[in-house]
Amino acid sequence: MSLRKPHLKVSIEEYLESEKDGKVRHEYVDGEVYAMSGASKRHNRVATNLTIQLSAQLRGGPCEVFISDVKVFIEALNCFYYPDVVVACDPEDNDDYFVNRPVLVVEVESPSTSLIDRREKLMAYRKLESLREYLRLSQGEISAVVFHRDDKGEWWSEQLGPGDELRLESVGLNIPLSSLYEGVQLAETS
Repeated sequence: MSLRKPHLKVSIEEYLESEKDGKVRHEYVDGEVYAMSGASKRHNRVATNLTIQLSAQLRGGPCEVFISDVKVFIEALNCFYYPDVVVACDPEDNDDYFVNRPVLVVEVESPSTSLIDRREKLMAYRKLESLREYLRLSQGEISAVVFHRDDKGEWWSEQLGPGDELRLESVGLNIPLSSLYEGVQLAETS
């Protein structure tokens, strides 16, 4: 006999409505709702530095950059995630609160979310046919992993570190990876 209480699943409509006025953001995974933790200043600076670079690159074009308060809807898995940065280029992708056809999704890893970003979200984001790149950035060191989808739909990854150039083909951006860490207090290595 199970003593666990059954969870009441939340509908997408209930979830979206509650997120409009909620003081705490939640991610939605097939009817289950999970509260999100806050981000550090380092986390925020890395995401902001990338957003500034992307905004300058994409200005005047069809693509738009959104930061942490815009969700990505993955219909195939019935879930919504709040990435740190997302770029959408499809004019039909016009909901006020989420995108469902992004070309680029970016997560800045936090100690509390690293495993989710590396496994769950990696697998989930790959379900998006529009997605061309998934970028994971470290907040404690100059380090990134870029997952690229080629023209045949195959995924491959690239590990980057200090001195490397970040190339995001989906948005035509080529910058030194270190530029995303300007003003970020990194852990000292001995």
